[in-house]
Amino acid sequence: MISRIDLRGDALPESPALRDLLPRADFDVSAALEKVRPICEAVHHRGDAALIDFAEKFDGVRLESVRVPAQALTDALQALDPAVRAALEESIRRARLVHRAQRRNSHTTQVVPGGTVTEKWVPVDRVGLYAPGGRSVYPSSVIMNVVPAQEAGVGSVALASPPQAEFGGLPHPTILAACALLGVDEVYAAGGATAVAMFAYGTESCPPANMVTGPGNIWVAAAKRFFTGRIGIDAEAGPTEIAVLADDTADPVHVASDLISQAEHDPLAAAVLVTDSVALADAVEAELKTQVAATKHIDDRIVPALNGQQSAIVLVDGVEEGLRVVDAYGAEHLEIQTRDAAAVADRVRNAGAVFIGPWAPVSLGDYAAGSNHVLPTGGCACHSSGLSVQSFLRGIHIVDYTEDALAEVAHHVVTLAEAEDLPAHGAAVKARFGWKVPGTK
Repeated sequence: MISRIDLRGDALPESPALRDLLPRADFDVSAALEKVRPICEAVHHRGDAALIDFAEKFDGVRLESVRVPAQALTDALQALDPAVRAALEESIRRARLVHRAQRRNSHTTQVVPGGTVTEKWVPVDRVGLYAPGGRSVYPSSVIMNVVPAQEAGVGSVALASPPQAEFGGLPHPTILAACALLGVDEVYAAGGATAVAMFAYGTESCPPANMVTGPGNIWVAAAKRFFTGRIGIDAEAGPTEIAVLADDTADPVHVASDLISQAEHDPLAAAVLVTDSVALADAVEAELKTQVAATKHIDDRIVPALNGQQSAIVLVDGVEEGLRVVDAYGAEHLEIQTRDAAAVADRVRNAGAVFIGPWAPVSLGDYAAGSNHVLPTGGCACHSSGLSVQSFLRGIHIVDYTEDALAEVAHHVVTLAEAEDLPAHGAAVKARFGWKVPGTK
């Protein structure tokens, strides 16, 4: 059901070469880019009409309007199962606690007497958020995108999710209910690349956004790449992934269930166990067979994901070597199930989010830990972070110098300008002192 990669015995190569030995899904955004280009261009030129035509083509429903009526949000919240509402409200409460603490304040540094640099943090004006609605429905993604944007102080927040024929062309009602709980009243029935294009260009019903965030399939990732430079994006999210670093103290029932929990997202989802215990590896394999047979989404998601090239049990000589492997892999979600798990987790350098010990499964982070589940995939955790309040803020440097403060450093500015053969840069300083710069001949 899941392959093995044996890295025991020989010295592990350095990180770039080690990454090539590890499992990864085939996710070719470049190839998808050419397929989304005409979709994006159609939305640019035809606006809402293109969105309506693509909804009929891709989602099997003919829309009257792309904008979701306010009454539909109210109705969805009123009809929401009370238990689901309570769970969403608790998820929102915990997410706000964590994300509110991330907000940076402006800070002024006195460089010299009379010379200061202030870093001011300003939210983007408008964001377009995306909540997927393909194989599964993700109201949790609504929370994970909306909360940090709101806590950053973004003034205009809009959300798009694919139209559902089952619900008369509206996004899934649980998505709409989550928006209502969060106070988001600007919602659009648009999916995939069309939603990204709508936010990037703007249409008759949707003003353009400065930034687009949210997870999605390869078409969403390709559209984000297409618009890079025109809008800000969070990441080109690929298939979800979990890596578990475990030793012989780990419970194989827990490990297997956690691997399956990610495999049920998508046939390209990655499930990787890194361990120095052959006995644990054997027990996890046995548990996978038992647990998969008793769950849902077996043939269309879980089995293809576990059987795919992106999933494996990786055998290593020890936890030390296992740390090198998971750092090279850079997992979206990394569980540490070892002795002294907190100390081991503290040494991890590359992961979207780290889950410590047996009582912090990835599914907790998906819904109710308070952390954000929009995380870097495909090894991007080696250089990128998950979605946060900072994603929606821009740092602006404000330089304030007096005449004396400029005079004190003017000769250095002129010297560096001349060293770079940019005499006009130096002249801009000289002009302020009657062309005679203090400290120079």
